[in-house]
Amino acid sequence: MRVVFAAFVSLIMCCAALAQDVRNETIHFAAGASSASLKGTIKGQQSVRYVLDVKSGQNVSIQLDTSNNSNYFNVMAPGADTALFNGSIAGGSTSFTAGVSGKHIVDVYLMRNAARRNETAQYTLTVSAQ
Repeated sequence: MRVVFAAFVSLIMCCAALAQDVRNETIHFAAGASSASLKGTIKGQQSVRYVLDVKSGQNVSIQLDTSNNSNYFNVMAPGADTALFNGSIAGGSTSFTAGVSGKHIVDVYLMRNAARRNETAQYTLTVSAQ
């Protein structure tokens, strides 16, 4: 029964991922800089998946300034099963010390209510890693 349930959940997650328009980008800091501000726009089911490569022990801060109250971001650590940070629960900013080295994912998205209405969000994502 567990195998059937796991397969069902995987199928749903796969279909949800296919329904979204996901753009992947890598966060690069300018030479000598430890932060970057990234401007973007998403609409409806679109999301942007930013990749941030950090070392274990680095202090990371992320701030989302947006034109839409339903625009959030989540952070996933490499290999994690659950979000390190969930913006729809915790708000528009986070600071943490990276527990593992590797590519952390910062996923910027619209909540389902706004996505279904095909709303737009213009945002600035400010990321620092020291």
